[in-house]
Amino acid sequence: MTKKPASHLFGQTAESLAAQHLKKKGYHILGRNVQFQGGELDLIARDGKTLVFVEVKARRSDSHGGMLSTITESKKQRLIKLAARYLSQHQLSYQESRFDVVLCRQHPDDSFEIIHIEHAFEVPGEDSRW
Repeated sequence: MTKKPASHLFGQTAESLAAQHLKKKGYHILGRNVQFQGGELDLIARDGKTLVFVEVKARRSDSHGGMLSTITESKKQRLIKLAARYLSQHQLSYQESRFDVVLCRQHPDDSFEIIHIEHAFEVPGEDSRW
């Protein structure tokens, strides 16, 4: 059995904390680490009637810029394409959906700060079906 790198375990911890946070807010988690060719969706959840694609970002410090700075335009485009594949595969083309980001920052005392940003970014253009 191969040992997972510490960064992978840190990311898994952050995703678990993000999922717990969303559950406490009343979200229903539908999927974690949903794999597609070209990437993965960290979390897929339902918030009422809305399907939510959640990107989880974890950091131990802000030494390389804020966590939101890691959600680049190319990352947004990749997430939009992955979400479109998910919607297509599940025949949910007209499902109301949005993109959220959950930021998890670990403090020196090993506690975590969780920041949930709803509607973190929009799909550009007029086609809401993407």
